Amino acid sequence: MSAQSQIPTGEWISQEATKTFRLGKQVGVRLSGGEIFLLSGPLGAGKTVFVKGIAAALGIDPAEVTSPTFTLVNPHTGRLTLYHVDLYRLDAGATAANAVDLEELLTDEEAVLVIEWAERLGRYPLSGSVWRIKISGDGDDPRSISIHLAADTRG
Repeated sequence: MSAQSQIPTGEWISQEATKTFRLGKQVGVRLSGGEIFLLSGPLGAGKTVFVKGIAAALGIDPAEVTSPTFTLVNPHTGRLTLYHVDLYRLDAGATAANAVDLEELLTDEEAVLVIEWAERLGRYPLSGSVWRIKISGDGDDPRSISIHLAADTRG
C-alpha cells in the first residue's frame, strides 16, 4: 500500500500541543520517502510541533527539531532523511525555492520534505506525493488542522 493511501487526510481539532505532535507522528509512521508536505499557518500555530511529531516517527529526536527560520533548511537523519525547510524570511516566488536549493532537495527520493510557510513558493511546480497541511489558531485557542492531498501544487 502506498504512503499516499495511508496518510490520514481530513480535519482535526487540537486542544493542545501534544495532540498536534501525535497527529504529526501518525503521519510520520506512514512515510516511505519522496513525500512533500506544504505547511501553512500563522506564527505560533504549531507547524514546528507537527514536524517534531513526524521526526519522532522517523526515529529522530524531536528535541533536535527546531524551526530553521535563519538556516532555511535543517536536515535530520533517521529511518528516512527529513528536510525541514522554513521560508518565512524569504520573498515569495521562485527566489524562495532557489534560496533553499529546492531542486536539489527534491532529487532525494529517500527523503521527506516539509516546508513551513510553503505559500511563499508561489506557483513553483511540485510533483509526486504532495500534501497541504494548514494549521489555524494561535495563543491558547484550539488549533484546526487540515491535511489534504494537493491536487494542484502551483500556488
